[in-house]
Amino acid sequence: MRKEGQYLGVQLLTRKSYQVLKPSKTAAWGKRRAWICKQLRMVGFVFGLMGSFFLLDSVMLTVVHHISFRNGHFRSKEWQMQDGGSGYDINVENTEKLMYERLINLAHSALAKNELQADPFSQWKEPYEQASSWKPCADKSSSAVHQENVMNGSGFILVSANGGLNQQRVAVCNAVAIAAMLNASLVLPKFLYSSVWKDKSQFGDIYQEDYFISLLKDDLRIIKELPFHLQSLDLESIGSQVSDMDIRKESKPLYFSKVIRPLLLRNGVVHFLGFGNRLAFDPLPANLQKLRCKCNFHAFKFVPRIQEIGSLLLKRIRKYNYRVSELDKQLLGNHMPSSLLVGNNRSGKPLKYLALHMRFEMDMVAYSVCDFGGGEKERRELQAYREIHFPTLVMRMKENASFSPAELRKLGRCPLTPEEAALMLSALGFKQRTYIYLAGSDVYGGRSRMLPFTSLYPNLVTKEDFLTPSELAPFRNFSSQVASSHPL
Repeated sequence: MRKEGQYLGVQLLTRKSYQVLKPSKTAAWGKRRAWICKQLRMVGFVFGLMGSFFLLDSVMLTVVHHISFRNGHFRSKEWQMQDGGSGYDINVENTEKLMYERLINLAHSALAKNELQADPFSQWKEPYEQASSWKPCADKSSSAVHQENVMNGSGFILVSANGGLNQQRVAVCNAVAIAAMLNASLVLPKFLYSSVWKDKSQFGDIYQEDYFISLLKDDLRIIKELPFHLQSLDLESIGSQVSDMDIRKESKPLYFSKVIRPLLLRNGVVHFLGFGNRLAFDPLPANLQKLRCKCNFHAFKFVPRIQEIGSLLLKRIRKYNYRVSELDKQLLGNHMPSSLLVGNNRSGKPLKYLALHMRFEMDMVAYSVCDFGGGEKERRELQAYREIHFPTLVMRMKENASFSPAELRKLGRCPLTPEEAALMLSALGFKQRTYIYLAGSDVYGGRSRMLPFTSLYPNLVTKEDFLTPSELAPFRNFSSQVASSHPL
């Protein structure tokens, strides 16, 4: 007890001594403690406020995450009642969409900045003087191969080109180069019917056959039909039919010398079926490269009725008295537009326009295997389209698990959507009033998909804006012929 009392006495004495002997230090500590408490309360308030902001931000991100860009506008996901109205659940089917609202706002800002540019046509000028001095890769009046190779043929080559207009041209010019390299005669090309394009047009329906044959006569022999004694051959059974599955893409000339030449010499004829991008661009002998160039840029001349509709379309788009270019002469021939002024543009100055091909048609979108934010409905629709029109692609997708839409987009292998195309044009400096001619087929998603684009660039026109239904009627079911008439 004594020790305890002594201990308590010491405690009391110590406290009393502290209070009596050091009053100023005690008062200072009280003030300091009050200040610290005040600061702690302030810090707690700040952290609480920040926490509230983070919570609110999380809620907003959750809401935005379940918003989809539909029909050119942002629209909330539908709220669905469940269990007879006992609660709501957000439909999260169509998610993972880019924040187009923010990007479109950035595009509007870029357009506002573009309006301050002094030169209204700065984007139309060639920035490099060297480019204006470039010369064509081939002269249409000179031959690219030796004359003696033309008559001494080693067989006949047929080509049935697939795809659209551009793919067909590439296939034909590759066949021209291969025929010249193998010293063979080329039969006038055929075009395969495509379930995508749904166009039964053949070479002579689009291009002038005699002009094609005549222009290339010094480089190789071209005939309109296979000789009669070879027409009855079953080319597939004798091994003379070569499809795209048999040839690697971008094959070098050595392959055709080692594999196709013996086949040609043995059977006298080889039929390339499809022939899409099967000849490499490099390396290739200079004379064959020039021949391919000559074919692509000089040998194709549209038939008169396509030249006529193209001339009419060009005249109505340009709306002014312009100087005729060599390209106009090549494309339109004797159907050049008259020099009469059209419309209300009488300044005589060029009416600049931008020809834009979206490359966002149904077939392009489906073939890309990319995701464009349409959710499960879009994925089912595109997959069904692929199974009908691209069965080989579907087979490759099943065999290869690397077909990831997210990865393809990350690698830049997806077609630009109309929204992204508008952002690109605004970033390049094109003003809002830019006159744009939209070429190509129908855009996937229709007019609603184009709303973001037209909100940024309202001066958008198509062939339907310039040609009457009666003028378009002869080409209605011939997509390749319509594509031929589009102005550059």
